[in-house]
Amino acid sequence: MNTSNIYRNRTLNNISEGDVGKTLRIAGWVENIRDHGGVSFIDLRDMYGVMQVVMRNTALLEGIGREDCISIEGVIECRDEETYNPKIPTGTIELEAHSVDVLGKVYKQLPFEVMSSKETREDLRLKYRYLDLRNKKVKDNIIFRSEVISFLRQKMTDMGFLEIQTPILCASSPEGARDYIVPSRKYKGKFYALPQAPQQYKQLLMVSGFDRYFQIAPCFRDEDARADRSPGEFYQLDFEMSFATQEDVFRAGEEVLTAAFKKFAPEGYSVTEAPYPVISYRQAMLEFGTDKPDLRNPLRIIDLSDFFQKCTFKPFHNKTVRAVRVHAEMSKGFHEKLLQFATSIGMGGLGYLEVNGDMTYKGPIDKFIPDEIKRELSGLAGLEPGDTIFFIADKEERAALLAGQIRTELGTRLDICEKNAYRFCFVNDFPMFEYDTAEKKINFTHNPFSMPQGGLEALNTKDPLEILAYQYDIVCNGIELSSGAVRNHSLDIMIKAFEIAGYSQEDLRNKFGALYQAFQFGAPPHAGMAPGVDRMIMLLKNEENIREVIPFPMNGNAQDLMCGAPAEITEAQLREVHIKIR
Repeated sequence: MNTSNIYRNRTLNNISEGDVGKTLRIAGWVENIRDHGGVSFIDLRDMYGVMQVVMRNTALLEGIGREDCISIEGVIECRDEETYNPKIPTGTIELEAHSVDVLGKVYKQLPFEVMSSKETREDLRLKYRYLDLRNKKVKDNIIFRSEVISFLRQKMTDMGFLEIQTPILCASSPEGARDYIVPSRKYKGKFYALPQAPQQYKQLLMVSGFDRYFQIAPCFRDEDARADRSPGEFYQLDFEMSFATQEDVFRAGEEVLTAAFKKFAPEGYSVTEAPYPVISYRQAMLEFGTDKPDLRNPLRIIDLSDFFQKCTFKPFHNKTVRAVRVHAEMSKGFHEKLLQFATSIGMGGLGYLEVNGDMTYKGPIDKFIPDEIKRELSGLAGLEPGDTIFFIADKEERAALLAGQIRTELGTRLDICEKNAYRFCFVNDFPMFEYDTAEKKINFTHNPFSMPQGGLEALNTKDPLEILAYQYDIVCNGIELSSGAVRNHSLDIMIKAFEIAGYSQEDLRNKFGALYQAFQFGAPPHAGMAPGVDRMIMLLKNEENIREVIPFPMNGNAQDLMCGAPAEITEAQLREVHIKIR
């Protein structure tokens, strides 16, 4: 209780039936007005709750409108029992108003109804986000976000990690996405960049002798938006460990994520217990058709490429053939809708077989499978009476992608995915390098600072496209929550890895000078990862769009509709940083 505050001496969550008869001052926003002739009612809302205010002196209501910010003094009294409101904690009491002060007036028509703002179109919500945030559901997401971040901080501290902030203005470096660049006033023609991640700094902290670091790190990437990715900026739980292996990072990641999801998951949800399943990248692409497998879906993809080379079905010859087996009743209409989906994602068709009770098949490609090897197909695919098996054929990479989409669609249409669950896994053993067909050269697949499996010997003796990296992701319900790696801490390995990707030692010295120098002064082995905070909260709140859990998000076109960014700046500002617009 604050007796000296001129606006209020109680917040609405701190008023109860025990205060009946007391004179109190409360403050907030007018959520609703009900004029019953000789008596009027206001629903007053502050951050903590809602309370009914009764005005028997109706003159007090004069000039007051919805969403006005007001302060009211009056006496707490019991409501008549027939007017109780069980939906709110203060539903058995009300405040009889004796005086009203208007603190902040609404001068123009509201752009939307605050209490139904989530049904308003998104551009309007984002333009007036401060009104949208008055909506209890929207506000609760942001309060929930604060609670999760507070928990993560405490948990990491309890696990022996030290929170350290790393710079926001840094040097541009090729880390995969586009940098946001900041021109320098003092150094003509030179630029800072906003960090895509604290990657180099956290590695330098390990070289500095800090054993376990973490931060809730802001990251900036000039990328297009998706439902699970906010354009411009996002936050991650960034952590790094010295003298650590991949398995050490797995254990730390499991501990913090399992604890967070168990604490904040909706009631009745189950969470994967540690240790999480570990799936290699190659296995993930085969069995799930994606490196972000959703383990709630029980369906698995199998490879039947070799089998179909023995058949006479020409569309499957010299192709990668993937198949998905389903045990479910399916109507002719179901097959037609699935075929429509297949053609919508670029497939020429969708072959299938149905398994009869006597283990014979029926379906459009049955006649192309020789009788003597039909039993072999049954064994390879584990077929049983009542099964349907769908076939996808294309070049290997595309066949995997299409099969993954068919698997997901089947899981959704048949409603066979596990409900009320958070299913985690690690995906590891990513390729270190890939061939860039556009640039006609070998590039890093993901993080260039990862340790190649096999070290320097592998870099010197193996085909670069066969080298795996100690890289790993954490995936939850089909969403990539985190990426990480065992870092390369050896200068010789670093020089060779970058050489394979087309960087000279001079390039390395210029672009990654700090790491290049630091690795010459006794760098320890180190490893880490960085689960995305925004995605974590989106999952925990079951929101479809990540913007629902960010206080002031940009729209899908990377615009701040509320403050008008990006915006033009003056010629004087441009001159100050030596910039001319072309």
